[in-house]
Amino acid sequence: MSLWRITLFAAVVFFAVSILGGSAVWFALGMHPDFEIHGRASVIGPLSADLKPTWHAYGGNTQGTRFASAAQINVQNVAALRPAWTARTGSLEPHLKNEDLLSRTAFEATPILVNDQLLVCTQFNQVISLNPESGREYWRFDPQVPINIEPANQYTCRGVTHWSGNTDEDICSSRIFLATIDAKLWALDAVSGQPCDDFGTDGHVTIEPALRLDWPGEFSITSAPLVADDLVITGSAIADNVRTAAPLGTVHAFDVTTGAPRWKFNPIPRNPDSPARATWAGTSADEAGHANVWSTMSYDRERRLVFLPTSSPSPDYFGGHRAGRNDYANSVVALHAKSGEVAWSFQTVHHDVWDYDVPGQPGLYEIVSDGRSRPVVAFATKTGFVFVLDRETGQPVLPVGEKPVPQGGVRDEHLSETQPFPLTTPNLIRSDLNAEEAFGITYWDRQSCARKIRSLRKEGLFTPPTEEGTLTYPFPGGGANWGGTAFDPTRNVLVVNMSNIASYVKLHRKNGEQIDLNPVVDGAEYAPMVGAPYFLERKPLLSALGLPCSPPPWGILAAVDLDSGKIVWRRTHGTTEDLAPGGVALAFGTPTLGGPIATAGGLIFIGAAMDDYLRAYATETGEELWKGRLPAGGQATPMTYVYKGRQYVVIAAGGHGASGTRKGDYVIAFAL
Repeated sequence: MSLWRITLFAAVVFFAVSILGGSAVWFALGMHPDFEIHGRASVIGPLSADLKPTWHAYGGNTQGTRFASAAQINVQNVAALRPAWTARTGSLEPHLKNEDLLSRTAFEATPILVNDQLLVCTQFNQVISLNPESGREYWRFDPQVPINIEPANQYTCRGVTHWSGNTDEDICSSRIFLATIDAKLWALDAVSGQPCDDFGTDGHVTIEPALRLDWPGEFSITSAPLVADDLVITGSAIADNVRTAAPLGTVHAFDVTTGAPRWKFNPIPRNPDSPARATWAGTSADEAGHANVWSTMSYDRERRLVFLPTSSPSPDYFGGHRAGRNDYANSVVALHAKSGEVAWSFQTVHHDVWDYDVPGQPGLYEIVSDGRSRPVVAFATKTGFVFVLDRETGQPVLPVGEKPVPQGGVRDEHLSETQPFPLTTPNLIRSDLNAEEAFGITYWDRQSCARKIRSLRKEGLFTPPTEEGTLTYPFPGGGANWGGTAFDPTRNVLVVNMSNIASYVKLHRKNGEQIDLNPVVDGAEYAPMVGAPYFLERKPLLSALGLPCSPPPWGILAAVDLDSGKIVWRRTHGTTEDLAPGGVALAFGTPTLGGPIATAGGLIFIGAAMDDYLRAYATETGEELWKGRLPAGGQATPMTYVYKGRQYVVIAAGGHGASGTRKGDYVIAFAL
């Protein structure tokens, strides 16, 4: 999903601030820069013994809890946090003159700590081993990914994963697994960084798409693979809205030592015996593609279950060729790790025509409910919803109901009459917008937005795409995105960051037109949707000055009690400091990419906003307690660890090409 490049505030904002003053601007806009506290997160009890102050997998562990029991840095002393060391990866240096290439990079990596090494992957899939105390480089591995394949989801690598075997062999008894933009899965010796020759061919296997690609970058891998006992499992990222007969979103499991295929699972039920087959009309399951797992998976070792967050079928915005609910797409699917067979699935969007994937790693948490521990899987969606399910059955722990949604889409469409809505936790962001609420710094700016809003069909969440144009709010970037959620088990609190931006989508009936591959014209993206009777136009809803038409805040951080489902607090996240002339820091919030982490020190750490800061918030209240300046955009999820008695918080700062934040190659550690 290509994010909006904010062209915020030009001279108009600078004029408004300098003439009216900051407080007057807030008053004029009818806003308040503070945050809402709905309750207080209660401390429940001591930490579980298996929660270690380390970070050995992308989400902290294979459960994706994003919680560390480290408490050296806490609410009392976090204000004293300072940079401890800075490392440079050098990954962009060979390409500094290639502006087009750099505009397609994003440094989204979260490092992991393995055997006294901090391991991070770069935009071009190099893996670098750093000293956790100083940031000094030990070794690096470069898979030499091609730089001319134009990946649909940018040059990025969100993380690597680790496996340690029960073997006496010195070489490759401890392995780092890397999945690359050219769809290869590498096994590296964790000590030296050299490829493990016994894995696949020369240390790697290639994931082959099920059909011929339109171009090499149509199919890639951007998220960290998952290690589940003796398996290493990976999904794929696939270009959206290119065609109806698109590559399959098959999940592949390989033997961790040999690379031999063990099983594969296709979220689109090609097998006639699949229980999901009945939710795909006729032979549509034999023709559709995607429903891929482009984000990060989770693993429950006790139950031997793998949890997949799946995306929408092809193409995203027209489902006339795939009538039915389309089960396993837009779902969390639990698979038996040994066989790859489905244990259960829960669908968040029926027959998706909005690009509302399940975007983040499903979190496997132990919540306290009625005084006892209960294993759940919880996650946030692009629609702004939070779902909490029983981990063994997939049944909702917090109630979910089917509600009627708008009908009457384009000709030949087959919409679902209802969609699942959480009944306890309200939507964390807005989903309806009328012309009277249009945002703008000036009268003319507001009127520009109001006219655009009036021209669109808008009946709230799940208003279908139309030929006249439909408001999509939240926009396809979320709500939540790949940053996922963090959970504090001592407070029963789930924390999630969300973007709060509106966009529009418009379907054009084809009359023999040939649409080039995803051109961008006046900021609007066009996509061919080959095989469908329509082509796509979509764009963030912006005013004549380039401001969002939806009212601020445009970035939100919120905490939810997973027992009651109530929102504990919700606050604006991000300012305009690195977007507006003169560094004017209005607390409008910004769209976010990256996620939060939680610590036993009562803190939430997060970058993600479009100003260049890493921030710390109080888990109980949401109060901002500290922020550390970054030399480039922090569109990544941080991590934390304790090394030689000192706690560090680390984030990759390299910016994000699609959102236009400052690019770089920095890995920065903060400590007391």
